Amino acid sequence: MTFRIGCGAGFQGDRIDPAQDLAERGGLDVLVFECLAERTIALAQQAKLADPATGYDPLLEARLRACLPGCAQNGTKIITNMGAANPLAAAKLAQTIVAELGLSLRVAAVTGDDVSDRIAGYALDETGGLAEALGTRLVSANAYIGVKGIIAALDQGADIVICGRASDPALFLAPMVHHFGWSLDDFTRLGRGTLVGHLLECSAQVTGGYFADPGVKDVPDLANIGFPLAEVSEDGNAVITKLDGTGGLVSPATCTEQLLYEIHDPAAYLQPDVIADFSGVTLTQVGPDRVAVKGADGRAPTGRLKVSVAYRDGWLGEGQISYAGANARARADLAAQILDQRLTQPQISQRLSQVIGTDSDVRLRYATRCADKATAERVAQEVEALYLCGPAAGGGVTKTVKEIIAIASTLMPAGFVPTRANLLESADEAA
Repeated sequence: MTFRIGCGAGFQGDRIDPAQDLAERGGLDVLVFECLAERTIALAQQAKLADPATGYDPLLEARLRACLPGCAQNGTKIITNMGAANPLAAAKLAQTIVAELGLSLRVAAVTGDDVSDRIAGYALDETGGLAEALGTRLVSANAYIGVKGIIAALDQGADIVICGRASDPALFLAPMVHHFGWSLDDFTRLGRGTLVGHLLECSAQVTGGYFADPGVKDVPDLANIGFPLAEVSEDGNAVITKLDGTGGLVSPATCTEQLLYEIHDPAAYLQPDVIADFSGVTLTQVGPDRVAVKGADGRAPTGRLKVSVAYRDGWLGEGQISYAGANARARADLAAQILDQRLTQPQISQRLSQVIGTDSDVRLRYATRCADKATAERVAQEVEALYLCGPAAGGGVTKTVKEIIAIASTLMPAGFVPTRANLLESADEAA
């Protein structure tokens, strides 16, 4: 019997209805929601700092309410990183939703990826300085954890496993290891499972989304694109496909583009549990929207985990204004010159002036990096003032003032990042 695993989200803002379709019709063993990026978790950490009860994915409730009934009916487990900066709070919310829906499911949170309390002394690749030099500018530091915490939660009987910053393919690899009983030093199978996870992790990106190019790479019924699933064999090889009746396309070309996505060295894809080798992978069309993937391998991991470090790096002050009609481009250029003349404060370290459009309909975007919020607000105000103090017929002003969260990275020994599976009491047990 093959193991059926599907992807219900490839980023935080992904569609929900294709995931619900997978939950209801997919006959899945596991449905994975992969919703984190480096910046996503940094913003989640910011939210948690403002309100300790938050910090998880804002669409967590909507996704669970849509998909839990189908998953419960079909015996499908859910694994997700929608816990973001607060997996425990996310798990408690999931438990509440389970109870409200009248379901009998067990929820677990995997913790341990937050290493902000031990990041001092580590050199940051992008800045060249030590993390401790960030001081109060530090927002978060999260390690990319592997499969062990997720497997422990599944071993304890969890039906819903909610993580923070796990490695994207690990969300898919962990249930394969648990289901098939793979050894954690069977690096060939871990490499193959990592390939499956990598192909699925961006949802519709392997079923024709982010691929379509009219007249060059045509994709049928893109408006109703289906999310992918994999039929995984015990040896780790798999078939990538999607549900019948959904839009999109699964072909060697769509799989190849996803295979190469965010891969620096196909022969050495560094993951917490394995260094995956995709250099010998074959992709074969074995039926309509069915591609067999074989040939991945792997070897022992490095023993170090990537850590994503988020820190405050100034403020964005931005304004936009439109000009239309004869001589519109010249008026937009004049507006930019006025802003350059008026905004000479030393607190502005970078500025970008763009005129978007051509001929008689253009929009000026004026964006700056500022040392403080007040200066950023001044920039946005100066753009708005162009209504009456600038060239003729300016309109449609928008303003943006927000803190800039920068991302840097470092490496930490895996032994310094222990994970824990926290199985919550069911509503019945708590009563």
